[in-house]
Amino acid sequence: PVTAGPVVVPYGHVIGNEKWRGSEIAQRLQGKIRLIFEDGLGLVDFHLSNRTCILYISEADLVAGNEFKRRLVRFRNASSLEGIVIVERTQISDQYFLAVQKLVVLELGMVMFPVANQEAASQLITQLVSFYVREQSKDQNSNPFLPKQSSQLAEPSLLRTVQQIPGVGKTKALLLLQQFGSIHRLCNASVKELELVVGQTLAQQIYNF
Repeated sequence: PVTAGPVVVPYGHVIGNEKWRGSEIAQRLQGKIRLIFEDGLGLVDFHLSNRTCILYISEADLVAGNEFKRRLVRFRNASSLEGIVIVERTQISDQYFLAVQKLVVLELGMVMFPVANQEAASQLITQLVSFYVREQSKDQNSNPFLPKQSSQLAEPSLLRTVQQIPGVGKTKALLLLQQFGSIHRLCNASVKELELVVGQTLAQQIYNF
């Protein structure tokens, strides 16, 4: 199963798959965040919130073959959770990286972060948790009578992904997301459509990228 039913993540905690107990990531997260281990998380490695989870692809997974691809596709097809994919990009795994990026970002429409090792992954998870804690506290304090802004445009992970494109800063990234709404639509945009938002030169750069 993808998961054994819905997972409720206590405020400010992370729920980790039992297989990570004793790992370097777990050791580095201890003391920084409250980490609980559970069996039965299925394909998911860490739950950051009730709707956001992490799938971790290690150097060993990349070298071992296509099993990690099947896992990502199964997750995408069966889960309504927002999945963030963390990939170990090392000297050994670098040759597989572009193919993984294409699968995760373009074909599956998921957010992906490369990390050098488990230490860097633990720092990233800590940052993501602090972001979700801030977002949850904002939600609790928000005025229910005010119209909600599009949550996707405010999603920092999505913004950061678009900012990976050479020549695209935060402002341009926001404009592109407002215009196209998703990474998937942005990737499929024509040069002409991109030109209307960012001008001819940058449109061609984005299209090529």
